Amino acid sequence: MKIVNDHISNRRSWLQQTGAGMGMLGACQVLADSSEGLADLRDQTKLNGTHFPPRAKRVIHLFMNGGPFQADLFDPKPALQKYEGQRPASADLLTERPTGGLLPSPFKFEPRGQSGLPISELLPQLSQHADDLCVLRSMHADNPNHGPALLQMNNGTILPTRPSMGAWFLYGLGTENENLPGYLVLCPGRPVRFSILWNSAFLPSEYQGTYVNHSSLDPDTMLPNLKNRSWSHDVQSQQLSLLRDLNEGYLRSRNDHPSFGARLQSMETAFRMQSEARDAFDLNLETKATLDSYGEGHFAKGCLLARRMVERGVRFVQLYYGNGQPWDTHSNHDKTVPGLCKQIDQPISALLTDLKQRGLLEDTLVVWGGEFGRTPTSENGSGRDHNHHGFTMWMAGGGVRGGMSYGNTDEFGFKAVENKVHVHDLHATILHLLGLDHERLTFRHSGRDFRLTDVFGRVVRDIIA
Repeated sequence: MKIVNDHISNRRSWLQQTGAGMGMLGACQVLADSSEGLADLRDQTKLNGTHFPPRAKRVIHLFMNGGPFQADLFDPKPALQKYEGQRPASADLLTERPTGGLLPSPFKFEPRGQSGLPISELLPQLSQHADDLCVLRSMHADNPNHGPALLQMNNGTILPTRPSMGAWFLYGLGTENENLPGYLVLCPGRPVRFSILWNSAFLPSEYQGTYVNHSSLDPDTMLPNLKNRSWSHDVQSQQLSLLRDLNEGYLRSRNDHPSFGARLQSMETAFRMQSEARDAFDLNLETKATLDSYGEGHFAKGCLLARRMVERGVRFVQLYYGNGQPWDTHSNHDKTVPGLCKQIDQPISALLTDLKQRGLLEDTLVVWGGEFGRTPTSENGSGRDHNHHGFTMWMAGGGVRGGMSYGNTDEFGFKAVENKVHVHDLHATILHLLGLDHERLTFRHSGRDFRLTDVFGRVVRDIIA
């Protein structure tokens, strides 16, 4: 009996009737590197090469979900002590909730490193890397609410229908390891807005982030669907060979095949992950000295996983501090912040040390920050509200100048006033360090060209080494 004939509709019907699972398994082999025609198909869903020589090849984004207070950590404001409880005109800015008078930070600063960069006593180990840090004190965004601010920081806009920055990175650069996802998101739980923060939207689906909940560090628990429990590797290979010609014929007949090709590419990655991903996520392969250097806790293990990923060619690793919004200190701020800082201080210091020792920091850009900052005025006496008018982020490695601060907020740390850096500027600068022109990295959708920075953004050239 002849199951398949040359009529494409019959062929497609047969594929649909035999189930999506078999078809997707077939996709893995269809897009194998030995198939020159389909390798060309993959290339149509990505750009080839950079616009100019890159300074960074990969990015680690340490995301402090909830928003840390800039004047606790990297932007000392002694005027808060002088005007405690008062509400000067320059500090009378609108935020999400009503706030009271100025509330000083109780934490001390010291000049660190040869550069003398002031860093808080809350971060003694990270302070040892002061000469590697480029502190952006004049960040600002458009919205004081978590949802829109998270979207803008991750997706470049407060609208929920745009690709995430990691998806744009992969679209522009591709991955360096076809056996692992090019864009990985680590979070021991669910941040606000969840998967929309790492979606690919209208970009091909192969560029969306792969979410891994690392609450458990057992690779089989972190990656529960990695193994095919029904078929052995040899049986899968036989099935893939059977379906190769079917999928090749269908793809050749389609004029809009890049979108389908992107889905097939995602499944190819999933198939290849069966052989490499488990080792990549197995922290037991690290030495005891390395494990001890990072410390304990989800964030510490996430930092170590981030290093393991980038050294294997993962283009973008995003590490969320914890479940929900841990840095969202609307009450008991001064009592909560020391614990939060203790959880990040040793791991980030170890990460920077580890990257430097392995020769990776030079072309790995590390970015730290939240979706916004917090107010220098008090909320309910002991808390701080969201502050999008002025906040701090820092970058290290990947072609940025270390041992410096850029921009300033006002004397109370409420609003960016000098060398202001918008989120669009941050994205433009990261893309520039990756060798991509943010104005040329576009994708045509619904009759117009879209980009990560929309119609805004400037490269902050003063911070580039």
